[in-house]
Amino acid sequence: MSPRALIRSVLHRIVQHPDTDVTYEAECLACVWVAKPSTDVKAVDLACLSHAGRSNHRGFRRIVTGFAFVVRADEDPVPAPSVPPQMPGS
Repeated sequence: MSPRALIRSVLHRIVQHPDTDVTYEAECLACVWVAKPSTDVKAVDLACLSHAGRSNHRGFRRIVTGFAFVVRADEDPVPAPSVPPQMPGS
C-alpha cells in the first residue's frame, strides 16, 4: 500500500504583532526633509504642518509600518513569543 497525502483547507487571519507598535513617517515631495518616525500619528502630522508653514511645500508621502502575524482562525490571536522584527536602521 502506498502512502496518501491528506490535504485540507484551514482558515487563517492576520493579526497585529503583539510586541510592536505601528510607526508613522513622512517625507516632503519637494525636498529632502523627513519627519522623525513616531508611534504618534499626530506628532508626524504636526511636523508636516510645521515644515509646510516654513517652506510652503504642500506634498508629503506618508509611510505607515506595522508588523503582523498570520494565525489559524481557531487559534489564539497572540502567537508564540518571538524576537520582534527590527525597523531598518535601528
